[in-house]
Amino acid sequence: MFLGVDYYPEQWDPSLLEEDLDNICELGCNTIRIAEFGWHIMEKTEGQFDFSFFDHVIERAKARGLHIVMGTPTATIPAWLAKKHPAILSEFEDGTKRTFGGRHVYCFNSPELYTYSERIIRAMAEHYKNEKAIVAWQIDNELGHEDSDICWCDQCRDAFRAYLREKFQGDIKALNETYGTTFWSQEYNDFDEIPLPAKTITTHNPALRLDWERFRSESIVRFAAFQAGLLREIIPGVVVIHDFPGGGLGKHVDYSAVSRNLDLAAYNNYPVWGGQREPLAPHEIAFGLDYIRGLKQQNFWITEAIMGAQGHDVTGFSPRPDQAKMWAYQSMARGCEALFFFRYRGATKGAEQFCYGVLDADNVKRRKFYEVQSFFRDIKSYASQLETPIRSEVAIVYDYDSLAAFRIQRQSVLLNCEAEMKKYHKFFYDRNVPVDVIPADSDLTGYKVLILPQMIVAKPDFQQKLKAFVESGGTVVLTYRDFVKDINNNLVLGKRLPIDFDAFAGICVAETESLQEGQEFPLVGEGGFAGVQGQGGIFRDMLETTDAEVLLRYDDAFYREFAAVTRKRQKAGWVYYLGCGLEEQVLDRVLEKAAAEQHISLEQTAPGVEVAYRGDGENRIRMVMNHNPQEAVYDGGTLAPFQCSIDHVS
Repeated sequence: MFLGVDYYPEQWDPSLLEEDLDNICELGCNTIRIAEFGWHIMEKTEGQFDFSFFDHVIERAKARGLHIVMGTPTATIPAWLAKKHPAILSEFEDGTKRTFGGRHVYCFNSPELYTYSERIIRAMAEHYKNEKAIVAWQIDNELGHEDSDICWCDQCRDAFRAYLREKFQGDIKALNETYGTTFWSQEYNDFDEIPLPAKTITTHNPALRLDWERFRSESIVRFAAFQAGLLREIIPGVVVIHDFPGGGLGKHVDYSAVSRNLDLAAYNNYPVWGGQREPLAPHEIAFGLDYIRGLKQQNFWITEAIMGAQGHDVTGFSPRPDQAKMWAYQSMARGCEALFFFRYRGATKGAEQFCYGVLDADNVKRRKFYEVQSFFRDIKSYASQLETPIRSEVAIVYDYDSLAAFRIQRQSVLLNCEAEMKKYHKFFYDRNVPVDVIPADSDLTGYKVLILPQMIVAKPDFQQKLKAFVESGGTVVLTYRDFVKDINNNLVLGKRLPIDFDAFAGICVAETESLQEGQEFPLVGEGGFAGVQGQGGIFRDMLETTDAEVLLRYDDAFYREFAAVTRKRQKAGWVYYLGCGLEEQVLDRVLEKAAAEQHISLEQTAPGVEVAYRGDGENRIRMVMNHNPQEAVYDGGTLAPFQCSIDHVS
């Protein structure tokens, strides 16, 4: 189990190194993460590589038995490179070049980015390929973060046209037919006429925009694969990781596709940031962790765990005593098997002066230092249990193209796809049921319940896999706006909704509408749901049933003939269809039924009390976490504010 801190020795006077490393060891660390922003330190002038600074850091760390996670420094290109090749800088939508400064200012389709990145990575890898203290290499930093996933420069325009030319095998007629460019007289005679979907009057073609989203993702995936490939070429057995930021489901890049090039996914976990009034709710933090675990359906690392207040220009909320330590426990409970606190010492210069660390600028050991120390001391005892995989019976399934389709055409002013996923996730979180958040191309083996919120793009291969899952005994929960469009982001003539799933689900969507605040509508239960009443909103599909059972019906004057929630038996399994946004108490009733049918054990605990079980057989532990700022009770015992209790269970 690797436990450590993010350390930036290049930002401090060299005289502090020995004391810093001693303090890092006193914390209980066995690893440090370095060099991710150190390009200029290693290449002050073009082609003149000097690794002596980090050689010395590694030598002194090794003398204390510390391991190293080494970063490729490409997230922050040096000034001399931007000066020599200004085209390497990305552009805003209005055509303005992003100014050198900050980070992630490069264009992913710049040839110079590849040329100079290859030089520094090759030089680093050759220099350190026999360094046994390096246990992993991190490529770049938070790829696609802070709007760096979009660039509007001429290089991107030309690369996008080449992407389309390859996709349509040079056949512009095929592109026109696929996109339906006869609409508004948008036919192209040549691929060089195709624009970037920047701001225009009204809006661009939805099929063009979806291909733009795919191209943006592919640009970043290709850069990650390029870096991982270089490292594997030079360093036998290298472990390649990447540190993903939060908010991955809203990026113009498919992080699950990036993860295919990694040995391990890693996460920078910030439950609170400058400008937030208070931290995310515990279930939302858990959702982010479950999403990262789902990228590769395996355990992951936390490369940046918060300890102090965080913010760039706005100072953030300071975690209360033991609260950040609680978030570290929660990370471990949900599949983290290596953790690094950000950062060893807060910066005194640069843009992150208000990103407070384990130590602050005064360099005095206080509460935060000793919290980290106690966490490391405690968690090491459970390494064997925490390194075992988490086996979830429930998964929330997403699709990059579908998420992009809603960015392109939101359809409802109230609809937030990630927020909808979190509603389903919260039901299981509140009942302490592990949930994986997984991409649609994942292995579905071992799951009992799959939930597909707003999977608007119908992909035949996935739908066939889904049908086989149900027929072999699984439960699938479909939602409104599932399977509405084809893979080109177009509606389909002559097919009822949900496309190619209507007969399987026993329903079809007769009409549909979106709702706004104050337009909620009543729902009433039938059959086994008789007596259930509640409200729906956001969006609704008016469902005509063929052979599905109606669980809830619309109860407003004009739409009583239509079902709102249905269920159908399919061989050994079940298909549910949720035709609208359900208020929490109604959604809970539906999911309780689905869980009971699959014999999924639910363990309801007091609000803010989270329970996780890790390990196998007799080597099993129970982690009970109190996320509340006051005492809480579990199983007859009392937990202090933000306490985690760990005990062995049979």
